[in-house]
Parts: sequence; structure tokens; C-alpha cells
Amino acid sequence: MPKVPYKPEKSGEDDEDYEIVSFEDFCDKSPGSKTDLLTLNDNINYRLCYENDKITKSAEPEGESSQSGDRQTETSLNGPKSVTFKRKLSNSFAPFGRHNAKTGRAPLFSGVIPKSRNEESTSREHRYQRFSERRNICQRIWDNLPGVGSGMLGVALVCALCVGAWWVVGGAVGGTWGEEHYRKLWERTHPDTIKKPLSPLPYEKLPEYRYHDHNNLSTKNKINGTTESRKKTELNKKNVYPNRTAEFLQDMCSKMDEINRFDCFPQGNANEKDCNKRGCCWKSTETHGVPYCFYPSHYDSFHFINMTEDKHGMNVYMEKVRPSGYPGDFEVARMDIKYLSDECLQIKIYDAEHKRFEPPQPEIVMVPKPLSRTKYRVQVDMSYVGFKIIRNSDNVTIINTQDIGGLILSDKFLQISAVLSSSHIFGLGEKRARFMNNVNWNTFALFNRDRAPTEDVNLYGTHPFYLAVEHDGKSHGMLLINSNAMDIVLQPTPGITYRTIGGILNLFVFMGPSPKEVVAQYTELVGRPFMPPYWSLGFHLSRFNYGSVNETRRVWKANRDAGIPFDVQWNDIDYMSDHNDFTYDKVNFAGLPEFVKEVHNEGMHYVIIIDPGIGESLTPNTYPPYDRGVEMDIFVKNATNQIFVGQVWNKGHTVFPDFTHPNATSYWVEMMTDFHKQVPYDGAWIDMNEPSNFVDAPVGGACAAEAAPYRPRTSDPHLHTHTLCMDAKHFLADHYDLHNLYATAEAIATHFALSEIRGKRPFIISRATFVGFGRYGGHWSGDIASDWHDMRMTLPELLSFSLFGIPMMGADICGFNRDTTEELCKRWMQLGAFYPFSRNHNTNDAKPQDPASLGPAVAGASRAALRLRYELLPYYYTLFWRAHVQGDTVVRPLFFEAPEQNNLHDIDDQFMVGPYVMITPILAQGATTARGVFPPPQCWYNILDGQFLAVDKSMEVTENETVSVKGGGIIPLQAPPPQGPVTTTITRSAPLQLMVVPDIRHQAEGELYWDDGDSMNSYQEKKYSHIEFLLNGTELESSVQWWGYGVPSLNKITILSQPAIKSVMVNDQPCVKPCAFTYQNQTRLLTITVNLSLDKPFKVRWTYKPKPNSSWRNWMPGQKKSLHMHW
Repeated sequence: MPKVPYKPEKSGEDDEDYEIVSFEDFCDKSPGSKTDLLTLNDNINYRLCYENDKITKSAEPEGESSQSGDRQTETSLNGPKSVTFKRKLSNSFAPFGRHNAKTGRAPLFSGVIPKSRNEESTSREHRYQRFSERRNICQRIWDNLPGVGSGMLGVALVCALCVGAWWVVGGAVGGTWGEEHYRKLWERTHPDTIKKPLSPLPYEKLPEYRYHDHNNLSTKNKINGTTESRKKTELNKKNVYPNRTAEFLQDMCSKMDEINRFDCFPQGNANEKDCNKRGCCWKSTETHGVPYCFYPSHYDSFHFINMTEDKHGMNVYMEKVRPSGYPGDFEVARMDIKYLSDECLQIKIYDAEHKRFEPPQPEIVMVPKPLSRTKYRVQVDMSYVGFKIIRNSDNVTIINTQDIGGLILSDKFLQISAVLSSSHIFGLGEKRARFMNNVNWNTFALFNRDRAPTEDVNLYGTHPFYLAVEHDGKSHGMLLINSNAMDIVLQPTPGITYRTIGGILNLFVFMGPSPKEVVAQYTELVGRPFMPPYWSLGFHLSRFNYGSVNETRRVWKANRDAGIPFDVQWNDIDYMSDHNDFTYDKVNFAGLPEFVKEVHNEGMHYVIIIDPGIGESLTPNTYPPYDRGVEMDIFVKNATNQIFVGQVWNKGHTVFPDFTHPNATSYWVEMMTDFHKQVPYDGAWIDMNEPSNFVDAPVGGACAAEAAPYRPRTSDPHLHTHTLCMDAKHFLADHYDLHNLYATAEAIATHFALSEIRGKRPFIISRATFVGFGRYGGHWSGDIASDWHDMRMTLPELLSFSLFGIPMMGADICGFNRDTTEELCKRWMQLGAFYPFSRNHNTNDAKPQDPASLGPAVAGASRAALRLRYELLPYYYTLFWRAHVQGDTVVRPLFFEAPEQNNLHDIDDQFMVGPYVMITPILAQGATTARGVFPPPQCWYNILDGQFLAVDKSMEVTENETVSVKGGGIIPLQAPPPQGPVTTTITRSAPLQLMVVPDIRHQAEGELYWDDGDSMNSYQEKKYSHIEFLLNGTELESSVQWWGYGVPSLNKITILSQPAIKSVMVNDQPCVKPCAFTYQNQTRLLTITVNLSLDKPFKVRWTYKPKPNSSWRNWMPGQKKSLHMHW
């Protein structure tokens, strides 16, 4: 029976609050509890007073009931909501165990005493003996004697002594002490259990549910025992857990389906003996990936000992029941469930007695929002450890951890498993895999590692966040914030298991219900993506080892002369002197500062690489970055508190800044500022920041043994392989805890430094990332190979990082390692031109692959694709603004626009740019077409010529049809100049154009965000303009949402899929010179040439030429295929 605390209304004589609990709930309290026994007596009398009123209510005449002014209506504690009681305002019950002289009702019982327990008993057996008073006629006379008068006091005392002697003798002889009275009381309050055994079998559980209800906070302090004395008593108890017989366990195990097995022995080398020792099931199978050793149902690793709740969440204490098999078990764990908003909640599970490491990033402001219409409720069942999260709209359990696998909480191994509402799981990276995760017993590790991307290995980033999409499109997400190395297991239940080797389990759940909303809720928590400078959306060109400033200049000029749209020139570490940060080679790169000024003079920008490793200087005062670092004490230390010395690219040895040190940011700003005075760079490329170390230990030393009871399935034999030792010392914690955070800490310092140096928006691209990194920088996919498979696999990673809140994402176009080919680079440029971060980069021992170097075919394809990208940059920029202010994605999977269309869920060889532009790249060697899916209900058009392509169809597209636009959008454009170099500096000054693409209802919408493209806080300081566009039938209009920065004028409007045009009106005036319009019968395009200022609203209307037996609404191509959906 649920324990529902209740506080009666106060009357003049009721000056205390009482908690109403069930009898067995009180008796199941800990022996160490200091609960007032008299309160229990009072509570039980109080409840039975109500029950007595309930019984007698039906016997009361209707008139009496209605005229009883000294009664108040109460709601039944356990009965139906419609049942009420009448409470008398007089003192109708015996408070604090006193006999009530007015009613003659005696106290029901006076206390409980602990019952001894043997080693074989379980936590489910009753832990107390009950006793009650036998009150006879003599006692009642004694209770009434004070009213007789002082003259009868002596007689009363004599009678009392006689009655006491008789009671003691009777109790000793009978041995029952009122047991019959207790039995009747028990039968009265528990009629459903009269014929049931009082002690249930060890494996049976009596469910008791806790539902979060924001409108009913009566569950506050449901269980007593929050005092320190209770905690100490509970800790001193010996852990007792069900000791099931082998036959019983075997019977339970045989009934469990394979897909419901959760691994009980993930270390490997499991055997039946060790498995059974953990209380788990053993059963071999021929199915690959299915565990032999698995948890049975009702596997009690912990049990609840205390729970409180308020309007912001629950706090639950759990005590260890059985040893986990891993050292350092948490004896008492705490689970905090916090309702952060109507769409987001936190479940934090940690050691209740000892402080443990928690990542300082991402910075999360834990300020719960007011709750109005929550999309979830949380169920806590006191007989199972764990929780359920239920979606309120349809009562679907989206996450269930109750009696699922084993909750393991120990010093260096923490595990939690859950059954999910869908097997369509996305996210969980960084990894090389398809976008929709394989849930067929798939285990992958997350631990930042310098390794060229391949399948089934841990890569550069750690993002333990997934998006689950159900068959009807409803979605949710869950994030684990934990920076230690971990494994994640997906299985076909569908289920997920998180296993990490340190920290705590800090889970956040996002309710959506659409995929877009899940990502927006996620980025609201971990940090919105940074607003990039406009120039960073242009094309970037780089190479490892140009070798000299002269070669860098030659490649830069050759691509400009070839008409390749181009904005940013990069240099890799070859520009440095001896590969040391904050230096440049005065021989091979003499004149580098002058070259950077030349780049700036052409309206372009320059980015340098900065590795975190600082060269160790053996000669004092010869390399300031090292000398200042030693002086400021900001380098990572080894186990003996000496500077940790490794080896990376530097000619000598390498030391590593500790970016958690209080002086580290000042040091980094100082170094970057001093170098910027020499070479005025515009952005930073931070590489090798997993961090990478070419030796697996300190130079001349060794790492301490990694005595972890569980090693995640990383690609290396040790965690310290190719990085720092796990016992290396940072200011904040050991590297064991901080490894995955290293890049984020570096990015924060770099972001701050660039802001201070340039006074403009920072631009940072990083190889390693962690949760929330998108707030500071972007990412590229690392050292991929120049082959067709690697080009294909850049798409799933691009989509995954959109989920992770890092929209500034791309890959090395044409590949990094090995030689590319003309065909591969052509196709890759046609694809990479539409990556949010678009850069061509390759290694030093491969042939040049910049567009101008590979011949006219590659140069021509690159020029055409990049010109279209530059034309779309106002659209891209507006998408990045939306990502920055409300968490939208820039690039997204097809199903984001129609999540209920299940056939779109596994498509990852196409992608959307915003809601209206779709890319269908050619990805196969020798192919001249690509098969694309064009989802209903809207029509799709070729963005180049406006021709109708398809609707609700899968079809082949040529290389001139790989970019399509969906009906319903209005796309802002800026056409590059037809001849000469193309940069964002040039295109930003060009007039704006609108491409209007009606949907099947002849409606469309779009928007434009515009600012100066480089200033910090333009949006926050209102130095921007925001304009919305709306098409309704044959009328197009604009509305100025905010005007704070000048926007180029509008000179062209193109409306797709129109019948023959009769006339055009602009702002209610006929379109006459300089206004003009043209109509093409074959393409059915209406083009209107105008000269409109966008600082005020405009309106454009047109009419059609009449056509017999026709209506303008019947002119939509593919209409018949759409009628059944919307018309």
C-alpha cells in the first residue's frame, strides 16, 4: 500500500501536524529510526476514527448529515476518490496515546520493539514484533476516576495496583499480550491479505509506486529516517540479499529471452562458476554478441532506504544489498531526480558518503524553471532500484531502468542499463559508423584518441548522447555527463548500457517530442553553438607542408586566378620553427607576416595551427613559451610532481599546458598575443589535443599500472597508449578524470584569447571534442583517407555532430592520407562544397589536391559547386544564427523534417541544409548519377534551374541535380560576380535575391538574419536585422522583425512552378521600369526584377492569364501524388 502522508486540518484543540502512514509501513522502519512511537499511536487512532465515521455514515439520517455543522469533509486515504469521511471537530480520538474520556476509545497500541533476525532472513520480512495493550473494564474505570473527585483517589490507586498485578500475571501465563486484539486490527486494516502468508517469498516484491505529480506534493518526506543517526545505523547493518536456490535461479534464467539479457560479466573470460557467484544466470548461445552471463530478474544490487520529494524533484537514498564483484562498492548511494523544466530532467546517481569527480564542463546552470505542463512523469518503485520515465501525452515508458540489468556503483566501475522505447538510436560518438546505430549487441568505447578514423575504434571525441526516434516520430534524448573512459552497449531489447570507470552517473533526459526539439533542449543545457564569423562560411584551403611561404602564396594565387571561390588560407605546423608553437621559420617562411597582410588586403583571412604541446627548452631564456610556462607553473606534472615530459612534433621533447590551472588562461593569452603581433592570424586550428603523445609514457620513465577492474574496449591495450599517463597531475584532478576534457579546456582558453586579441568573433576548429564543445568551436573529422569509402562515411559523422550541437563541422575534402584521384576529388568537391565547414586539406607525402592543381575538370566542378555555396551563404548564415539562439541544426538528416516517415530514418547518404535544401551526392566510383529519396508531401525542384524533380519518389539524379529545394521555402541568396575572384567580402555587398518555392498549398516562408558578420555579441546588442518573408497564394510580402544593421537591397525574386503570368504589382503599383518581370513557359519560372529596400515591408502580387477549365491551384507538378495527403 503506498505511504501517503497526510496532514489533517487544524482545529482549536489540534495544535500539532500528524503524518498518516500505514501500519506495516511504520513497522518496516529501521530499528535505528528515532520516529516518535506516540505519533504512530496517534496516527492509527486518527485513521480508525475516520474509518469509524465512514462505517457509521451510511447509518446517519440524511438530514442529520446535511445539518451537521461541526463536521468537515475529508477524503479517504486509501479508498476511491469519491469516498469521503466526516471528521468531528471535537476531540474524537486519543492523541499521543491518551484515553479519550468522552468517547471511551482507548489507544490501539503503544509501540513496537525490534525483532531479532538471522542471517537467512531478507529485507522483505517484517522486522518488528507488535504488541498492544489489553484494556478491560477496570482500566476504563481507572481512566474515568479523575472525574469522580479527590476523595476517590486512594481507592483508585488500590484498584490500579490490583489491575496491574492481574495484567502482568495474565500476560506471563497467556504469553499473547493482546495478540488477538492485534490480529483483529490487522484483519480490519488489511482485508486483502488475511489469507496470504505474512512473510512473502524472498524473491517476491510488493510494488510501491512513486509518480511525480507537480500538483500534489503530498509525497514529501514519504519515508522517515533522514537523520544522521539513521544513516549510521543503516551503514552498520550487514548486507543481506536473496539467497536463491540453484533450481529457482535456473528456472528464472531459462525464461529470459536472449534480447532481454544484460551482461553480468563484461570484463571478459566469464565462466559459469564466477557468473553464479555474482548471482547471475549462465546460458550459452550461438547468437553472436549475446552474453552467456546475464542478470536475472529482480537482481537487487541496492535497495531504497529513504526518499523525499518536493516540487522540484526527488532525493532517494539506496543501500548496497550485495557485493558487485568490483572493488570499492558504494555502501550508500544517492539518486537525485530534478525536474529542470517541462521538457528536461536530471537523474544524478553518486556516492552519498564520499565526494567524487564531476566534470567542470559543460557549465550547466542548475536553475529549475517553473513547471506548468510537464511532458513526463517519473516513477520510482520502492521494491525495485531504478526509475521509469513516462511520456505524459501517450503514457509510453521511454526509459526504464527498474529491474533492468544491474545498477553497479563502485570506485572504478559504474554501470546502468535501460530499456528504451525505440531501436532507432542516433548519436553516441565519436565513431566511424552509420548514422542510425546498430543495436545488434554493439559495444563501442568513448575515450579521446589520436587515431585515423576506422570502424570499431574510439576516435577523437566523446559524446555520450543519443536521440531515440519512435515509429510515430516521437523522440527523446539522453545524455550522460561523465568524462572518464566508458563503453556503451546497444542491444535489440531495445536497450542501452553505460559503463564508465570513474566519476558519477549524471544523466539528463530531453523529452522532445520532435527530433528538432530534442537537439534544441540538449544545446540549451550544454551550451548553444558559437556564432561563427561570416568569412568562416567561405571555402578554406590548406596542406600539411607547403614547405615555404612562397609555395603557400603560389597555391593561394593559383586558385584565386582559377576563379575558385575562396576565403581562408591555412598553414600547418611546417610554418613553425622546429615545430614549436608561437614561432615561425625565419628561413622557409621569411616574409610570412607580409603574406598575411596581402591576404587581408584581398578581403580574405588566415588561420594557423596551434598544438597544445610546448617544446622543452634545455637552454634557459631561449624559448619564452617554455620559460614562462615553468615560471607560471602551468605544465602538467607526473606522479612525482615533476613536469611531465613527452614527445610530439617538436624537435626536442614536449611538455603540456595544464589548462585547468588558474594561470593557464593568462599564459595562453600572453603567448597568442605575442605571436599575433608578429603574424596577425584570424583563427586557430587546435590539433593533437586528445592530447596526443608519441610515446606511451614520460620520456625516460613509465606510467603507473592502470589497476582498473574493467577496461573499456578501446583500440589500445592501455589507456595511456599514445597519450599521457593516467596518473599525470593536473591542477583540478588526475589525467584519469580529465583526459576527455583536455581539448575543451584548451578551446576555452583559445576562445578567450582570440576574443581579447582581435576583439571579434573567435574562429576555432579542433580535432578533439567533448560534450558542449560547440559553444567554443567547430570540428573536422581528422585524418581520413583519400578513398570512396571515407568520403561516404563523412556524411554520418556530419549528421552526428549536428546532434551533438557542433554544427561547424566538415571533413578534409578529397581526403587527407594517400593520393587522391581526379574523379574522387571532383565528386568530393561537389559534396564538400556544402559541408558547413568546407576545407580542402591533405598530408605532406601525397600529391597536391587543391582544385586548381588537378586539372580543368576538377577546377570546373569545384568552381560551380562553390559558386552555388556562396550564393546560399545568406541562407547558411541565418541557419547558424538559429543554431546559436535557439539550438536548431544547420545540417540535418532527412527525417528531421518528417520523423513519422520511418523509411527516412536510416538514410545517411543524403542530408538537408536547413529545412528546404537537400544534397544528394554521387558517392560511387565510376557513377554519373546518384539515387535519391524525395520525401512527400512536398514537391522537389532543381535549385539550379527551378525544374521540377520529384515528389514521393526515389530516383536517379545527375551531377547537375544533386542540390534540390523543397516546396514551402523562401531562400535568401546573393549571386557571386560572374568573373574574377569570389570572397565573402565581395558577395556580402551584392544585392539580395529571393527564391520562392511554393508548397502544395501555394504557401512558403523564409527569413534572413544579417549583421556585420564579425562583431561579438551582435545579436545581444541588437546590432542586427531580421526580416521574414511569407507567400500566400499569389501574394509575397515581407515583415521587418528587427532593424539594427543595414541590409543590401533586394533586386530579384524568382517564383517556381507558376502558370502563365498576366500582371505583377509591387507595393500596389504596376511593375513598370525599372521593375520588370519575365515568365518562362518551359521552366514555369516567374522572375521579377525589382529594387526594394528591406528596411520596410514590401508586397508583391501577381495574376495569371486565364485558361479554359483550369484553376491556378491545379498547376502544381506532381499534384496527383500529393492529393491524397493534403487536398
